[in-house]
Amino acid sequence: MGKNMLKKSFFAMRSILDTFKFIILFIYYCLEAFVLMFFCVRKNVAGKIVLVTGSADGIGRQIALNFARLRTILVLWDIDEEGNKKTAELVKANGALAVYVYKCDVRIREEIYAVANQVKKEVGDVDILINNAGIYNRKNFPDLSDSAMEETIQVNTKAHFWTCKAFLPAMLAQNQGHLVTIASAASLSGDKYITDYSASKFASFGFLESLAFELWAAGKKGIKTTIVCPGFVDTKLIIGVKTARPFLVPIMDVGLVGRNIVDAILKEKLYIVLPPFTRLITLKIFLPKKVGFLINQYLRP
Repeated sequence: MGKNMLKKSFFAMRSILDTFKFIILFIYYCLEAFVLMFFCVRKNVAGKIVLVTGSADGIGRQIALNFARLRTILVLWDIDEEGNKKTAELVKANGALAVYVYKCDVRIREEIYAVANQVKKEVGDVDILINNAGIYNRKNFPDLSDSAMEETIQVNTKAHFWTCKAFLPAMLAQNQGHLVTIASAASLSGDKYITDYSASKFASFGFLESLAFELWAAGKKGIKTTIVCPGFVDTKLIIGVKTARPFLVPIMDVGLVGRNIVDAILKEKLYIVLPPFTRLITLKIFLPKKVGFLINQYLRP
């Protein structure tokens, strides 16, 4: 009986100490983050190997261009060879130290692994991995074919598993590197006509967030993670889409989005939501059900 009481007292005391430590660190980290808002140091990526999937156009191309200006080595992956060659030309003209172009169908796990091994042999270990390739179907759920839904999950979600499987081990060995997921505002809130897209983006968000916590718990704090949640961006994926309230839900310039994403990576932010006030959408879980539906109906196309 005495031993049981001693154990209970020990665990109670440990719990109190852990809680006290948590409160102190919570306050410290919040103050640290506030100070860094004004004195944030951007990391130097010159000479680093940056791999961008879906680099042939849109956000991927803009990310590559911005990293090129920082004198990095770019590795460009896309199934669109012509578009990727164009990106390579622009990247070279904008100051990249070197550019390597690969055709890779990220729907196919075996192809991802094969091309990843090729990159390791021909270029080296990747320092910054940016999972950007994406598919966007805008249809009612009953009108989506099984194959279209499977393809969305393969590109928007599963490809992130396989690229991280391929390149994370080298980062773990060195305790340094950076993983980036281009998710979406649709990973914070669902919407009509994008059931497969939103599901895939929720999953990609959850994957990297969970991996970030896993790495931190393992003491691998040198490996950074950034989750990007942009709203509507002026790319070919949303041709024909018009927002009902452009003053609240704008269609953003792809160049500006690319610059903001790279800036967030350099500042090692865990989350970046564009436009920033879109974060408010997460408050939906505290609102009455009908209010949530009303807001969605008011804001969406």
